[in-house]
Amino acid sequence: MTAPIRNSRIRLSQGQVFGREAGQGSPVVFLHGSWGEGSQWLPVMQELSHQYHCIAPDLLGFGDSERPKIHYSIELQVECLTEYLEALKLRQVHLVGYEVGGWIAASYGLRFPNQIKSLTLLNAEGVEAARSGQRWRLARWLMRQPPLFYWFLRLLDPLFRCVGQTALQRPLAQHQQLQQSPVACQLLFRRRSAEIRAELLQDRVGWLKFPILILQGECDRSSHSAKNQIYAQAPQSTLQAIAGADHNFLQTHADRTAEHILRFLQSTDEI
Repeated sequence: MTAPIRNSRIRLSQGQVFGREAGQGSPVVFLHGSWGEGSQWLPVMQELSHQYHCIAPDLLGFGDSERPKIHYSIELQVECLTEYLEALKLRQVHLVGYEVGGWIAASYGLRFPNQIKSLTLLNAEGVEAARSGQRWRLARWLMRQPPLFYWFLRLLDPLFRCVGQTALQRPLAQHQQLQQSPVACQLLFRRRSAEIRAELLQDRVGWLKFPILILQGECDRSSHSAKNQIYAQAPQSTLQAIAGADHNFLQTHADRTAEHILRFLQSTDEI
């Protein structure tokens, strides 16, 4: 029998945040990925809610949370997370973060280490690996192009496919993804380079001195794998691979992801 999902809305100083909760016990807070919302954690929450109080908010500007017209940053999201946990009267939590949610979770842990029981990171952003610079530059370039540019690409795409070429599909798909989440675009790409770099964590990973689980797909050969290696330099970190999975393992292997997280949480609760 699966635990029922309880929805809530909490008013913060910057706007209202929508959240989902399930289960009872030690609190586990899930922060979603760059292009998603809290609902992407529901399969994992259902597995963990038998033993834990699972909470998955939509970050401010995402999903069903409010989208105020403000300047979004990782620091702002950390402040919102702080308010959110205070509103729920949660003093110490397990944090689980995916992509940009991992960046926010790790940043929160650096600011409030005594309020973290453990940290789990899945494809976390927030560090700069050698192979990630090209992706970042491509995304910034794609966002600077006028609408006429993409109209022209869509016009050419069927012609390319007729001759067996798929070169235009990737930039078109990436542009569509970027358009669907403007706040993620601002956090990751649409800010001054100096501001983004000031919030990167690679020089502070060694300060994350609590139990950390880093999950990646066994077959992941993307820049995520290189970023995971940077986070794995934290003193109490463990890097584990999910067999047969690539970088989309949260979507394709949610059951195994939940198993890894559950074992980790149980081990940290025993300490």
